Amino acid sequence: MKVTVVGAGAVGATCADNIARKELCTELVLLDIKEGIAEGKAQDMMQTATLLGFDTKITGSTNDYTKTANSDVVVITSGIPRKPGMTREELIGVNAGIVKGVAENILKHSPKAIIIVISNPMDTMTYLALQSTGLPKHRIIGMGGTLDSSRFKYQLSQHLGCSPADLNAVVVGGHGDTTMIPLIRHATWNSAPVTNFLSAEQQEKIVKDTMVGGATLTGLLGTSAWYAPGAAGAALVEAIVRDEKKLFTCCVALDGEYGQKDICLGVPVTIGKNGWEKIIDFKLNEAEQAAFNKSADAVRSMNEVLKTL
Repeated sequence: MKVTVVGAGAVGATCADNIARKELCTELVLLDIKEGIAEGKAQDMMQTATLLGFDTKITGSTNDYTKTANSDVVVITSGIPRKPGMTREELIGVNAGIVKGVAENILKHSPKAIIIVISNPMDTMTYLALQSTGLPKHRIIGMGGTLDSSRFKYQLSQHLGCSPADLNAVVVGGHGDTTMIPLIRHATWNSAPVTNFLSAEQQEKIVKDTMVGGATLTGLLGTSAWYAPGAAGAALVEAIVRDEKKLFTCCVALDGEYGQKDICLGVPVTIGKNGWEKIIDFKLNEAEQAAFNKSADAVRSMNEVLKTL
């Protein structure tokens, strides 16, 4: 089994580190456009192998896609963060070129790969990857909802005073502060609805704090988070290579599900050896469906920018 992570920045390197520690593949390639970065981080990680007890071979590459050949799964983290004064359209324009080029180069050498997109704006980049590659929709997965759901469980655990591992909670919709929808009505604590234990005020705060989870960390760190995003990407790789059939929220192509078409948006899906395999219908109520439709409208508006590039 071979996995490639494109982008050796903080998120990509963390994702690769998680993949290696769990020995999810025999060969792991870390690729970056900046000279020496991927090679250096790969060597640094390999020097932990004897300390952490893994046997995965990690190779770094500066923009040499031949080294990624025959990858089973490829994680794309490439792109730039939004900078002060940069418009949404400018960010999409820059990252669209990067993601499109990466996807095309990957498929030249790994035509059967399943692609996981982490690059932002994630919903639009996932849609771009689907449209530009022509791959079957099940082989293109956007990571965003997996991360958002993990952040949701964290917020719930803080108010409930429980282990996040005992919680089931999902976030659907777009991967953005105003587009994600934490489904607190569906969240459970070992099968008991969390709403049984939380006041209305607590529930509202949990939802709001989840929605600004990324922005909160950016404010504290001065940059985007990397530990949880990297772990979320690795969790999806694990579900694929081990054919786990695990339920995650992922950004996938919708064709009538949840009332939407011609868009990639976060919904609950099972993940296995074929990529995303089945969309699970959570039976949204009227208010939740309205929020989902509003989220879709916002993401679709961003997707429209792709037509101008």
